[in-house]
Amino acid sequence: MSLSSLLILAAGISLIFTPVTVWAAKKFSIVDFPWRPHPAILHKKPIPRAGGIATYLAIVASYLIYVSLSGSVNFDKHVIGILIAGFIVVVVGVLDDKYDLNPYFRLLTNFLAAGVIVASGVGITWLTNPFGGQIRLDEIIIHFNFPDILPFAFFAGHHSIVLLADIFAFIWIVWVMNALNWSSGIDGQLPGIATIGLIALGVAANRYIATDPSQLAVAILAFAAAGAFIGFLPWSFYPQKIMPGYSGAALAGMIIAALSILAGAKLATTFLLLIVPLVDGVWAIIRRLASGRSPVWGDKEHLHHQLLALGWSKPRVVIFYYILAGFSAYFALTLDHRARFFAIAVGGVLILAVLFSLARVVKRIEKPIDSS
Repeated sequence: MSLSSLLILAAGISLIFTPVTVWAAKKFSIVDFPWRPHPAILHKKPIPRAGGIATYLAIVASYLIYVSLSGSVNFDKHVIGILIAGFIVVVVGVLDDKYDLNPYFRLLTNFLAAGVIVASGVGITWLTNPFGGQIRLDEIIIHFNFPDILPFAFFAGHHSIVLLADIFAFIWIVWVMNALNWSSGIDGQLPGIATIGLIALGVAANRYIATDPSQLAVAILAFAAAGAFIGFLPWSFYPQKIMPGYSGAALAGMIIAALSILAGAKLATTFLLLIVPLVDGVWAIIRRLASGRSPVWGDKEHLHHQLLALGWSKPRVVIFYYILAGFSAYFALTLDHRARFFAIAVGGVLILAVLFSLARVVKRIEKPIDSS
């Protein structure tokens, strides 16, 4: 089975699972009500959440089918670790979609999921120095063994904690999870951004399979996840019939962050891929701290909120995000590491300038957001 066939398979499974998830979310009241006390609410009628269930099941099912049908491909321990972490994220996410968990508790579970991924052997041992050479993060190593008993059997054997590398991986994974969650407020926004980013990571990994066979696992999971979000998109695009919810957004961020590490610490590539949501997330933390608020509590001041306040429609905002993500993916895949670093620096400053300017303009015109 080819990777393109895997993409189609995952999309088809997700397309089938999503309406079932819509039905289940309604039955068990996993629904986002417009009167819920949250500042970022943009809809006027109840909408099912828990989209992470459909996408996660599609990813797992398509991955299992692909490996089973491809005799030369074995189950990869890193991918299994990511899928186990994904299960944690989806369960917590669905609980949050129903009960609105405390953001600090959610953050704690983010680190738990990241810990599972790191324990499976996913870590950042080096970073590319844009001025030449590498920045090593593997100088402090702690060794230990996992026993050959459940639930550790899959990870049994000798392991090590590469202290700086693993700390960096923890922060990176949790950061991307939350940044993507903050960019999931409009119909179709999250699945489109995630799809573009995952396909780009899959293409990048596929380039190196001949010289680095480990990249096949990255490409497989990237295309499986991309397909899952493609199949979810028709149900999520305006007017949405289901939201990705925290479960879907955090799952997308976690997979992208983990794959960027497995792909050979392509953090700069991934940062450029997701430069708009990641910089928007930085700006969110800055403005919340500057106003004396907690950085983890939501607001209605992200880029998509500001564009809505200027009078843009939801589909227009989402298409704008897709275009930006497409350009980001193109540059991430075509620029060398020095050019990527320059693009991130210049692009980051420009995005921050736009966010700052938009905030001032919106406050001045004080135009209400169109919630249609």
